[in-house]
Amino acid sequence: MADNDPLIQPDRGQDAISLHLVNRDGFPEWVKKLSTTQRTALEAQKFEGSGYQVGIVPDGDSWFAVGGVANPAELSSWCMAKLAEALPAGTYRRAEGEPGPAVHGWQTAQYVFDRYKQPERPVGPRVLLTKDVGAIDNAIAEAKAVCLVRDLVNTPAEDMGPAALEAQCEELAKAHSAELKVTRGDTLEQEYPMVHAVGRAAARHHAPRIMHLTWGKESDPVLAIVGKGVCFDSGGLDVKSSTGMLLMKKDMGGAAHAIALAGLVMGAGLPVRLHLLVPAVENAISSNSFRPGDVLKSRKGLTVEIGNTDAEGRLILGDALQRASEEKPELILDFATLTGAARVALGPDYPALMTRRDETADALIAAGRAHDDEPWRLPLPDSYREWLNSDIADTNNAHGNAFAGASVAGLFLDKFVGDGIDWAHFDTFAWRPQAKPGRPKGGDAYGLRAAWHMLRDRFGRP
Repeated sequence: MADNDPLIQPDRGQDAISLHLVNRDGFPEWVKKLSTTQRTALEAQKFEGSGYQVGIVPDGDSWFAVGGVANPAELSSWCMAKLAEALPAGTYRRAEGEPGPAVHGWQTAQYVFDRYKQPERPVGPRVLLTKDVGAIDNAIAEAKAVCLVRDLVNTPAEDMGPAALEAQCEELAKAHSAELKVTRGDTLEQEYPMVHAVGRAAARHHAPRIMHLTWGKESDPVLAIVGKGVCFDSGGLDVKSSTGMLLMKKDMGGAAHAIALAGLVMGAGLPVRLHLLVPAVENAISSNSFRPGDVLKSRKGLTVEIGNTDAEGRLILGDALQRASEEKPELILDFATLTGAARVALGPDYPALMTRRDETADALIAAGRAHDDEPWRLPLPDSYREWLNSDIADTNNAHGNAFAGASVAGLFLDKFVGDGIDWAHFDTFAWRPQAKPGRPKGGDAYGLRAAWHMLRDRFGRP
């Protein structure tokens, strides 16, 4: 998705290839309208109107395309994505109505991560026309945010360390005339001691830091967005297996979501006072690694016994959530690739959602369901809080049994969110293990669109 190639453009009657959408039930009646030659062409392609099928139909000296969807009257984000992947470069128009929500998948289907390897057979842009001109800018911005998450997560840790995340925040701040403060070194140790402890073993060019971006009028309601930026996670001294380490370049996926969401907020001019906090570290192994059994002091003042150095993401989030709470925000949203337990429970497609307030959970779930990005709520049970008790510190960072890992991690984070603050936590995978139309294998955004549309509804559409 190149910035100079908008894939959704206004329909002003220009020449375009027609796209017809049918389903299996409607296909027998629809195909009767075609000539014998056209029907024969579709039969040869074994086109029956099944979901994600693509057919090419000759039409004199030209041609048109037909795509199989579940319901032509109720389009989804992904129903035209296979068409965008399979069709040749060109300009297209839906024949029987507007593409509606399908403009999202049309764009994201054309995403290619080509930083290190060029496609063997590059294809030019497939442009989709729409008469809903007012929705184009928002649709393009939303798709670009998803693709930014993919780019950041797909980039290996050597090129996407804490310094690279800092550069990304600098670029974001410059684009929106925001202020950015970066805390490192001795100041980091004093002000964000858990961020420093987790990241101190990394080499100098991957040294820990926290980025704090502010934007918007001080008189507007405060919105805080926090993202876990563990740029690579070895597990620390509780070292992961080689298999468990293989995808750990994606452990900064929470930061990628937070940065992308902040960009949407500022790009749309949402009337909020935004605070974006991205703690960025590499959980490395060295002579000065933090150790199991250590007791860390947090920014909040709580002491934390380290039951497991591989439960490091919640530590850096704890300091960041405390800093966000100091602004007395109306809402805090955090994103983190936090627990394997959430993936065991929900698989890759559903981000786990934990909130303090039912109405916030309901709003996020409704927004996600409406935009094909539904989170699944998990509880924050008071009865499990005792599992984080420590004999020598205010809390442990990990519990000693195998139960409810995602919820217990959420309970740990809850300790660092200020009393009475509305807070939602996304435990998101940030990775797609198998390709689907519009969603290639690799880094991906889960919960981003749910959060964005909830924010637009809550704080007002500019």
